[in-house]
Amino acid sequence: MSINKQRVLFLCTGNSARSQMAEVLLKHRAGDRFEVYSAGTQPEAVDPRAVDALNRFGIDAADTAQLVANSINDFKAQQFDYVITLCNRATAECRSYEAAGKQLAWDFPDPKARSGCQPFSATLNEINDRLSMFLLVEAEPISSTSINSKSISSETATSTEPVKQLEPSAFYKCLTDDIRLKTLMLTHYHGELCVCELMQALEEDSQPKVSRNLAVLKKANIISDRKHGQWVFYRINAELPLWAKSVIAQTTENNISLIAAPLQRLAQMQGRPSKANFSKANFCN
Repeated sequence: MSINKQRVLFLCTGNSARSQMAEVLLKHRAGDRFEVYSAGTQPEAVDPRAVDALNRFGIDAADTAQLVANSINDFKAQQFDYVITLCNRATAECRSYEAAGKQLAWDFPDPKARSGCQPFSATLNEINDRLSMFLLVEAEPISSTSINSKSISSETATSTEPVKQLEPSAFYKCLTDDIRLKTLMLTHYHGELCVCELMQALEEDSQPKVSRNLAVLKKANIISDRKHGQWVFYRINAELPLWAKSVIAQTTENNISLIAAPLQRLAQMQGRPSKANFSKANFCN
């Protein structure tokens, strides 16, 4: 009996490392369920260190030998069930991909600029962990989200506060409230969400209550915001130290049952606000 595969497109800037690794890993783990592609907004040659990391991970060399970088324009007329960005730059350029059933914004450190031992393998392992969460959450088909595509005239840049020093005690104190913890888990999975989406996901009727908790996270510089017309979207601060990002990632990926119901409610939400970004590059229009 044939299976109707869901189509996934991973996007990054260069399509040279992170998106290539994500494509190969998802094909390797669930190629029977997903048809997987990757592309870049400004494609470069595939980095041989990414290929080496995949091979050492256990991926057959035959599956990596023919990897090439693709341009997002190669997929312009195609529909995808999932479009997943893997870096903040690609997210900004392709915040609202018109042909996506569902769009997720993940952010992984660029292994080319990452310090430490075996940076490409470290990034590969983080992508693999995130894919484990993705496969668990998307194990059962859920209805496509209904995105309001109404054009919004103005958008301001993301408000990102540099986090030079983050006291662990202050960080962990912010995680003690259920709303704040689940907000971070949900934004870790989706990339960015607005207050109305969080209210729907968390079944909270009080907007001031949700907003107060967002204000606590923003004051601690754990999240940042982006104004788009009448909407304000929140995401995990890109400048957050890697150890803090790892805590949020590990908490989410190992406790997905805590946000299973909120994710389902969010997927069924009608009239969600458009996240469209009218980039000069116009990559995703």
